[in-house]
Amino acid sequence: MRALTALLDEAVAAQAPADRTVAACGEPGPLAGQTAREAGRQYRVLHRLHARVRDLPLTEADLVRAQEYAGRLLSYGQWMMREAMDLAFPSNPRPSVEAARLHLNGLGRPADDLRRLRDALRSECGDGPAGPGH
Repeated sequence: MRALTALLDEAVAAQAPADRTVAACGEPGPLAGQTAREAGRQYRVLHRLHARVRDLPLTEADLVRAQEYAGRLLSYGQWMMREAMDLAFPSNPRPSVEAARLHLNGLGRPADDLRRLRDALRSECGDGPAGPGH
């Protein structure tokens, strides 16, 4: 449980820069190359965290369910980052793509759900809540 909680601590900490990057991809006007580089970096961070969570050798049914749920939430973060990159830097720019891009504003509810899952596991470990960003 502590290993999963520690990884979720990392994942929750990684959400703030990922959330900012998705929101940056939705800013009006031309986007800087730095935004593309940061989006790629944040995608890789989420991908590595997802792989680490998935590869934890858990056997207790409750922890396996939490692990699978965390994996789905991290997959969503990866997907959202990829969609943000595709909308912000399309290979075939179209007005409909630009209109969709302008609706990007962050990772949304799944990020909150991941934080709540982490907090619940910390509580079960007896570690208590880690606070908003940790």
